[in-house]
Amino acid sequence: MTPPPSATAAARAETKADPAVAGLERPTPAGANAPGFGSDVIADALRLLDVPYIALTPGASYRGLHDSIVNYLGNAKPQMLLCLHEEAAVAIAQGYAKVTGKAMVTAVHSNVGLMHASMAIFNAWCDRMPVVVLGATGPVDAVKRRPWIDWIHTARDQGALIREYTKWDDQPASPGAAREAILRGTWIANTVPHGPVYINFDAELQEAKVSDPLPSIDPARYMPPVATAAPAELVRQAAALLNGAKQVLILAGRASRSEEAWAARVNLAEALNARVVTDLKIGASFPTDHPLYAGAPRAITPDAVEGLNNVDVVLSLDWVDLGGALRHWGPSPSVKVVQVSLDHRIHNGWSMDHQALPAVDLLLSADPDLVVPELLKEIGKSTKPHGVPSPLPFPPPRAGEGRVGVEKEPTGFTNEHIARALRKVLGDRPVTYTHLPLSWDDSWATFKHPLDYIGSDGGGGVGGGPGISVGAALALKGSGRLPIAICGDGDFLMGVTAVWTAVHYKIPLLFVLANNRSFYNDELHQERMARARNRPVENKWIGQRMAEPEVDLAAMGRAQGAVGFGPIAKPADLAAALAKAIAEVDAGKVVVVDVRVEPGYTAVMTQAMVRGKS
Repeated sequence: MTPPPSATAAARAETKADPAVAGLERPTPAGANAPGFGSDVIADALRLLDVPYIALTPGASYRGLHDSIVNYLGNAKPQMLLCLHEEAAVAIAQGYAKVTGKAMVTAVHSNVGLMHASMAIFNAWCDRMPVVVLGATGPVDAVKRRPWIDWIHTARDQGALIREYTKWDDQPASPGAAREAILRGTWIANTVPHGPVYINFDAELQEAKVSDPLPSIDPARYMPPVATAAPAELVRQAAALLNGAKQVLILAGRASRSEEAWAARVNLAEALNARVVTDLKIGASFPTDHPLYAGAPRAITPDAVEGLNNVDVVLSLDWVDLGGALRHWGPSPSVKVVQVSLDHRIHNGWSMDHQALPAVDLLLSADPDLVVPELLKEIGKSTKPHGVPSPLPFPPPRAGEGRVGVEKEPTGFTNEHIARALRKVLGDRPVTYTHLPLSWDDSWATFKHPLDYIGSDGGGGVGGGPGISVGAALALKGSGRLPIAICGDGDFLMGVTAVWTAVHYKIPLLFVLANNRSFYNDELHQERMARARNRPVENKWIGQRMAEPEVDLAAMGRAQGAVGFGPIAKPADLAAALAKAIAEVDAGKVVVVDVRVEPGYTAVMTQAMVRGKS
């Protein structure tokens, strides 16, 4: 689909395969110039999408399609990206979408591959990211199945495995229906609210000869862009509430990577003198060095956000878990809540990822990126002065620093040391953080652009960070940005094979591993249980710590072909190691830096966990 007019430069540029990637794995020309098999028709449909890549883990169930991409399309438009695990294949597509806003195609093998991929599909669903997942099954006609293997790799309703966390799925029964399914699925995935779709192809359909060629079509006519704005009257009502407020709180939630939409949110906040809160679960949505920025608290409470008691109107721009935020806050019933979101259109009763039902006074069922400029037009007509926020609880940031002014040296060796060392080495260089650990504090890095941070995995599935980061780094090639993934040790270990794909396809990327040798998030849960049951807190580490032996994560990176540094065990050694690592990334390498931080979170995070708020 054509990107919206507000798409970022990075998204606009990413419509063609990167030359360095395109030069790899060139097949011997087969001379095929007309579709001879069902899978050739499917391949033709993929080419109509103008998607440069298809991330896949191969399997016999789609051997026909595999052949068509290689020998009929010449492994171009789309070009295969070989992945060593289906979860990585889907995660790469999710990361690509997080940067470009457009669906990438991925393919998984039969029911077994789909089960491998299910966690990554759930991540993309919760993250509201467009992904087109192609699957396959052994012959539906049982008479045509090979003994044993085709029987265990065939499912009567394969889409049922992931139907509750995809927007749509289909199992077409003819080449014409397959082409239509690809067009429809891509259109649905790329329509806000975004999400993954699944299309399953019968092996017999793929391998059957085509008797009559299909007529050519214009794909744009089958995938018309959908822009969902709010009715003018509702915009006027929302503007009136905001104009009449003494103090507005903007919850800047899910947003595109559009520079124009980013600027509109800033202009709206300034027009209203509104406090703005963001969320580290999603990508950057507001500049964190702006005087109106009030942080990314784990719970929106009066003690977490200065001046919250004075708020009389809340504007939610597709905030994740608005109901939970309002419940923690406990505002006066007189506080008015305006919600701008389309998310309710894809809620179902299976995963409950839609969170608690919020109390809302006015709902604008529309895309926030389209509503904010309209609100600005209405609010701009008002001459009523707005209340000035009380002073922020922190001074303006210095260049290259977070919101904190005079910083106190952290004790031990923590993730904050990683943040400090990166600030020192990077200076003002454009960076995209493709992943941040759970314990990250929003004051440790300044986000001034929508691509400075692309958000978390979405579904809380450990292991998604490496693949998502590879996909994002692929989309960022040529943008001038340095992709950096700060991953925990557990996340990296579960997704480490994605590093091989990055190395093989020459996708430069820096992994900085906050390696505390523990599933530490669960240590805090065990501490909470021990305190509640009056049992020894000292036992919380059992069944959590990765020790005796400690895993050499740098060596695991080297095993995939990356450059490995570490383990770094002293804060004083970190900046120099990161400088060398970045030089290697600038030279086109994938680099893994193993940083042996101590187990532990910030005091605020630890208190929230022990009290049951995270």
